[in-house]
Amino acid sequence: MSRELQLRIVSAIVMIAVVLAATWFGGLSFKLVAAGIGLLIYYEWSTITRLAESNIRANAFGWFSMAVISLNMLFGQAEFTVPLFAGLVVTAAIPAFLRRVNWWQPGGLLYAGLSTISLSAIRGEDSLGFVAMLFVFIVVWSTDILAYFVGRAIGGPKLAPKISPGKTWSGAIGGTVAGVIGGVLIAMAHFQDVGLWVAVVAFALSVASQIGDLFESFIKRRFGVKDSSRLIPGHGGVMDRVDGLVFACFAAFFLAIGSSAGGVGTVVSMGAFLFGL
Repeated sequence: MSRELQLRIVSAIVMIAVVLAATWFGGLSFKLVAAGIGLLIYYEWSTITRLAESNIRANAFGWFSMAVISLNMLFGQAEFTVPLFAGLVVTAAIPAFLRRVNWWQPGGLLYAGLSTISLSAIRGEDSLGFVAMLFVFIVVWSTDILAYFVGRAIGGPKLAPKISPGKTWSGAIGGTVAGVIGGVLIAMAHFQDVGLWVAVVAFALSVASQIGDLFESFIKRRFGVKDSSRLIPGHGGVMDRVDGLVFACFAAFFLAIGSSAGGVGTVVSMGAFLFGL
């Protein structure tokens, strides 16, 4: 076994242990992990897009905004987090719109901030939060792993050759099927009555996770970088590891908001929503 492979394995074990422990304990522990992920995503985004060089003031506002969101989520009133975040994103977007400059800074703030907020919302404070987060993990990991192996085994037409030449339609379909099966199985392990809704949600999250993977590939290709950073030994950066996860969380978060706003029903918690309870 090569030293690089050993490093990848050790790093993966440490990351999984930390994330699962924080997910189990919930509360402040998980919020700290969610805030850390968001802050590191913004760091990598601003580095990739060279915001620190091209727009120092905008980048400073981005850091200020991420700090405000993180602190409010950790120690403030949870109900103020989304309105506060929306106001900060709009504030960041106004100069970009008026001056017709690039949108990388407000885009990065939106991406990083939503990562923190959606992760925290899914885990929540209720007893379903742990199972809900496991559900998302299993869907994303199943999708990612099977997409790789099915794509290699079957091959076929490329999914997005200009963005990620290695991805195929067979891999995408295989990954989606695996994600749905994994999601349904984890739900069945915890609940007696698992309806079609769980499969629909797992499907949406699986597709979203693959879109997230392609999105990050597009960003890296646009700026000519291989990895988002070198923060994780043997794995590259945080964005490289959580691109699919955060997009799946985005999908769950907006499905819940859309359901509530559309009058389908009041979302008591993200866990209850994901499992149709």
